[in-house]
Parts: sequence; structure tokens; C-alpha cells
Amino acid sequence: MKAWIPHPEGRALLGDIPDGVTVEIAPAPDRLPSDPAGVRFWVPPFLAQAEAVPMAAKLPDLRVVQLLSAGADTWVGRLPAGVTLCDARGVHDSPTAEWVVAAILAHLRAFPTFARAQPRHEWAYARTTPTDELAGKRVLIVGAGSIGAALAARLTPFEVTLTLVARTARPEEGVHGVAELPELLPESDVVVLLIPLTDQTRGLVDARFLAAMPDGALLVNAARGPVADTGALVAELSTGRIAAALDVTDPEPLPAGHPLWDLPNVLLTPHVGGSVRGLLPRAYRLAGEQLRRVVAGEPLVNEVANGY
Repeated sequence: MKAWIPHPEGRALLGDIPDGVTVEIAPAPDRLPSDPAGVRFWVPPFLAQAEAVPMAAKLPDLRVVQLLSAGADTWVGRLPAGVTLCDARGVHDSPTAEWVVAAILAHLRAFPTFARAQPRHEWAYARTTPTDELAGKRVLIVGAGSIGAALAARLTPFEVTLTLVARTARPEEGVHGVAELPELLPESDVVVLLIPLTDQTRGLVDARFLAAMPDGALLVNAARGPVADTGALVAELSTGRIAAALDVTDPEPLPAGHPLWDLPNVLLTPHVGGSVRGLLPRAYRLAGEQLRRVVAGEPLVNEVANGY
């Protein structure tokens, strides 16, 4: 059988390759090996997923698509029958949680203001201090999966009050359900989005959601851009009542001239939450384990059900 992976260095990172498996490099939809026959295991390119999806129907022997991303919204419901979709749950936990902590601290401690003052050679002490602080904040994490758990573990030493929300409540774990958001939002100083993009979560953060956040609150989106209604987001942020730290936007990339660029209460990064040096070793360690499971006929991990 054949396995396609997008990175040449991935061969070594996969670990032991089972006998009878040939690993080929398929870096992009327009740069694929000439013969798709026998490809049963495919790791599609991370940065061209939308373009890669149609290729699945052209691989007659495909049985497993192993993503390098934690989100699978581009793929769900679009694979041929008989093909199992697996995401990279766990691979992005640490870097995404780190980004969220960094974004929260950067906002509360006014780092963007200091960064803007530095090129002007301005000692911005008088007009920025005292800054806010993370200690004592009420943090609402919307998305109680593995990344949410990783974030909670990193925030706990900061002396915050943590509340976690999932699609459905898990009272035995202290996790609230999405239906409880109207009661939870007014009591939250920081709201972090870590949910997958589905039909149910698209536009979850609308005008009503934002209006329920208290004055001075911070919205942090490390999920997917369309989880938030961009029009509602711009309208609420333009008032200056709340602030936002966004690693994802809708549209993405954010076009030049978009109003989000110029709002002083918005911190923007270009979808880099999981983009760290340790990403590929972790991702291919998972892919290698999955490949060996396929050959051994063992159950796969991280299977994504149609529609989540």
C-alpha cells in the first residue's frame, strides 16, 4: 500500500514504517505523484485543505485521511463512502493554549500600546499605567475539548476563576452547556473561543452574545473565524465597550482595508496559534501511529464523525 504525506521531512518523523508500505511525498494538489492507485493512507497538505478535498474522490483505494489540523470542518461530509476521517486532536493543545495565554496577558498588560509607542521613542508610562492584570479574572472557556483542558491547566496558576462550556453539559465534570451562555457571559471578564466550526457553532458569537459580555471584557478567538459574526463583531468593537484578541477571522486572510485592522482595542495575529517548531514532530508522530494501526488492522484514534 501507499501513504501520501505533504512534507519530505515527514518520512523520518513517522517513525517505523511497516513492511509493504511505500511513503510518497504529495505536497500540494497540483504536485501529486503520478499514480494514485494503492494510496490507502493520506495526510493532506495543511495549508491547502480546501483545494485538497476534491482529490479524495480521485484516490480509488483511499481508506484513511489523517489531518494535521485539529479542525476538520473543511472535510466533514465531503469524503467518499468508506473513507475514515481523523483529525489531529492533541497535536495543537500546547501551542494554541500558549497563544491564548499570551494574547490575554498582552491585552491586559497593554503590550500592544507599548509596541506602538516604541517606534515613536515614547516612554508610555504615564498614559498606560496602572495596567489591568490577569489575577482575579473570571475566564469563560467555550470549548471543553483537549485544547480547552490544556488552557485551563495553564491558566490555573494565575489565580483566575475558570468556567468551561461544551456543546452539552457534563455536570459530573463541572462543564456547562452552550444553552447556559446567556447566564454565564455577563459574569465573565475573558471569553475564549475554542470550539470547532460546525453548522451549530457558525455565527454563535452574534450581536446578542457580544452584548451580554460586560463592559471591559475581552473576547479571544482561537477557534475559527466564522464562529463569530464579523459584522456584529465590528459593530460591538467599534464602540470600544469590549476588546478582542483574534487569531482567526472571517474572511481569512483578512483583506487590506478591513475595519478590524484599525480598531485600537483589537489584537490580530495571522492564524499562528498552532504554528510552532514542534508542530510537525507531534503531528507526524500521530500520523505514524495511525499508519501502523491501519496496517495492523487496529482501531484508529481521533475519528471524526460526520457533522462532529
